[in-house]
Formats: sequence, C-alpha cells, structure tokens
Amino acid sequence: MQASPPNDLPRYRLITGKDDAAFCRRISDILALGYELHGSPSLTYDPQQQCVIAGQAVVWPSAKGQPQHG
Repeated sequence: MQASPPNDLPRYRLITGKDDAAFCRRISDILALGYELHGSPSLTYDPQQQCVIAGQAVVWPSAKGQPQHG
C-alpha cells in the first residue's frame, strides 16, 4: 500500500451527495483506491431538493493515529 493517497488526494475526505446508487458507487470507488471508512455515515433531508443527502468520511490507512497539525 502506498504511504499516501494517489493523485495528490488528501488523506481525509468527507464525501457528500444525494443518497442514491451514484453516491454508493463513489464510495465504492474510493474504497477500491485504498481508503477506509471513518465513522458512521450521516444522513439529512434537503427540502429544496426533496431528497436525502448522505455524508461519509474516509481516511487513508496511514493517516490513522497520526497527530493532527494545524
């Protein structure tokens, strides 16, 4: 496994979007790159779009347990 994510992607990502098959495919693609789920997904309802919005945090495995700077 690479020490850092490919394509200069960040170690931590919060993926959000309409809770549908496309969102699930995005998460699946990110997991296939080597990211791991971080915590539980979040859901909220967007009354303007009249749909459920999902959010899922993912981390690059080497980022776990690393001190946070900033």
